[in-house]
Amino acid sequence: MSSALLASITHPWRHRGLIRTLAWRDIALRYRGAFLGVLWPVLTPLLMLAVYTLVFGVVFATRWPGRVGEGGIGLFALMLLSGLLLQGLLAEVLTRAPLLVVSQPNYVKKVVFPLEVLAWVSLLSSLFHAVAGILLLVVVNGVWGTGFAWTQLLLPLALLPFCVLLMGLNLLIAAFGVFVRDLAQMMGSLVTLAMFLGPIFYPRAAMPETMRPWLALNPITVPLEQARLLLFDGLLPDFAVLAIYAGAALSIYGVGLWLFATLKKGFADVV
Repeated sequence: MSSALLASITHPWRHRGLIRTLAWRDIALRYRGAFLGVLWPVLTPLLMLAVYTLVFGVVFATRWPGRVGEGGIGLFALMLLSGLLLQGLLAEVLTRAPLLVVSQPNYVKKVVFPLEVLAWVSLLSSLFHAVAGILLLVVVNGVWGTGFAWTQLLLPLALLPFCVLLMGLNLLIAAFGVFVRDLAQMMGSLVTLAMFLGPIFYPRAAMPETMRPWLALNPITVPLEQARLLLFDGLLPDFAVLAIYAGAALSIYGVGLWLFATLKKGFADVV
């Protein structure tokens, strides 16, 4: 194992203080001067929920297949919100990734700085908003939805592999984004594609049977399905499926670390 890759593996722990400081600064800067301040992480998913529920739940009169008559539009809205929160986390991390290094030329050229920290800061900042929305969802569902269940305590178990996968993709895209600037333009379209080809507005069972296996390739499919089992059905997740997903996530994270460690030697020549 090269020294650069070994340093990349251990850097989150070695630079934990720096990561924590920069992540909080990133969160604070986002809401500096905003009248409602840190209420926005709660208000934003609620506004998204209102719009999508109006369009899909009222205009198109959509109901969640398999739950007809159960909870009506209220349950549909909660199921929808669970998908929008994970999709929002995916979208925020991946759309920021191509410019993660390019937007910080001083860190690349003028100071000795562990550039992998930038990817962790981006993920933790985005995760802050997702966690705020998920906590809101648990409370609202507990009071007006399917109720509270002890299985909801296992939500981090379903979401942790998703975060590992996002971190790997974050490193991959950030490294390639330095050399391929078109990635910044492409990422918005790819994220939108992932939203409509994932089980956000409909369950996987609503897709034609021949297409269902392909839907599993969407990074959001497995964690979202398992999170819904825990949150709305009070059931344990499919641990075999989660194990396979976690293995794939760790593999992508490892590739991302290796690629970032390899390519960052040439960042200063391009930025």
